[in-house]
Amino acid sequence: MKPFDVIKEFYRPGTRSYATLVHHSEQVTQKALTVAGRVPHLEPDLDFIAEAAMLHDIGIRATTAESLGCHGKHPYLLHGTLGRKMLDDLDLPQHALVCERHVGVGISPSDIVTQNLPLPIRDMRPVSIEEQIICYADKFFSKNGNGNGREKSIKEVMAEIEAYGADKVKQFKTWLEMFAG
Repeated sequence: MKPFDVIKEFYRPGTRSYATLVHHSEQVTQKALTVAGRVPHLEPDLDFIAEAAMLHDIGIRATTAESLGCHGKHPYLLHGTLGRKMLDDLDLPQHALVCERHVGVGISPSDIVTQNLPLPIRDMRPVSIEEQIICYADKFFSKNGNGNGREKSIKEVMAEIEAYGADKVKQFKTWLEMFAG
C-alpha cells in the first residue's frame, strides 16, 4: 500500500487541503518513526507506522475547516470517524482504526456521552503500540493551513491537553514516560 496513492484518491495535488494534509502527515510520520526507534523492545511495526501516520487525518476533507482548505459539511471533530469510513471502504481496517483513535489522546464512550459529542458511542482510544505512537506524535503538530507547522514543546502540548481533563493528562504523561526518551 502506498499512502500517496490513497491520498490522491481523495485530494487533488496542488490544493490547500492536499498541501496541509501532506505537510502535517509527513511531520507526524517523522516524529512517530523517531519515537518508534526509541522503543524497539515494544516491537512497533515501522512500515505500518509510516503508512498509517500518513493517512491518520485523511478524513479532514469532509469537514468544515476552511483554514485547511476543507469545505465539507461535518464538524472537524468527526474527521477521525470519517477517515475510518474512508479507509474501511478501501479495505484498510487497521489504518482506519488509527484515523478514528488518534483524536485528542483518544475518546472514550464516557467522553462521548457526558460531553454529548456527535460521535458513535464506542471506544476510540488508541490500543496498539502503533496507534499510541501515532497519536502521541500527532499532538506535537498543528495543521495551521499555511504549511509551516512547527513542533510544539511538551509544555505547549500539556497545556492543550489539560483543557480536556485529568484523565487525558494522565494518558499523555504515560506516553511521555514511554516515548520521550
